[in-house]
Amino acid sequence: AREPDPKERSVGLFSIISMIVVGFVVGALARWFYPGAINMGFWATVVVGIVGSLVGGVIGGLMWKSPDGRFHPAGWILSIVGALLVLWLYLTYVAK
Repeated sequence: AREPDPKERSVGLFSIISMIVVGFVVGALARWFYPGAINMGFWATVVVGIVGSLVGGVIGGLMWKSPDGRFHPAGWILSIVGALLVLWLYLTYVAK
């Protein structure tokens, strides 16, 4: 088996850290825009933000077809819209 290049490993770690940071920012903004107080921890906020970004990407893909047919990540606005949708579903069906 081939040993992974240290540069490849650091890029992968940087991608995970950046995904957590972006997920937290998107989740925190969604919690701020959502009416009422929401009691969630750091990791729940990160998960809402990451899943919301994926949902925003799907919404964007449905609205604007990419010429190559590949999935493209959502921008900040659609990520927050997706996180608001995920947050509403979570508060409506899971956290009763």
